[in-house]
Amino acid sequence: QLRLVESGGGLVQPGGSLRLSCAASGFNWEHRYVAWFRQVPGKKREGLASITSFGRATYADSVRGRFTISRDNAKNTVDLQMNSLKPEDTAIYYCAAAWPLIDELEPSGYDDWGQGTQVTVSS
Repeated sequence: QLRLVESGGGLVQPGGSLRLSCAASGFNWEHRYVAWFRQVPGKKREGLASITSFGRATYADSVRGRFTISRDNAKNTVDLQMNSLKPEDTAIYYCAAAWPLIDELEPSGYDDWGQGTQVTVSS
């Protein structure tokens, strides 16, 4: 089983930046797709960005051009660089891992999840 731990959340002003990191431990990490999701209480979990085992990234329209996903298989990490943050980006952010799948931003396809990290965008 894969264990995922997110870090890097916090409070940031509108227009600011944060970098989230997802650290993994377990077998076959390098073969897994990894994605970042977020959730606001009362709303569905939203897929933001995913990255394949060989580094191809996919983004949701809501974050394309502002967020960048990257992975370092040697360090067992997947990062999410978030720029130009808006108050509506406030949520709990989760990373998750899956075996190769077609709909890379669909939460139901992911097997292993981290515990989440809070991101608050407010002045």
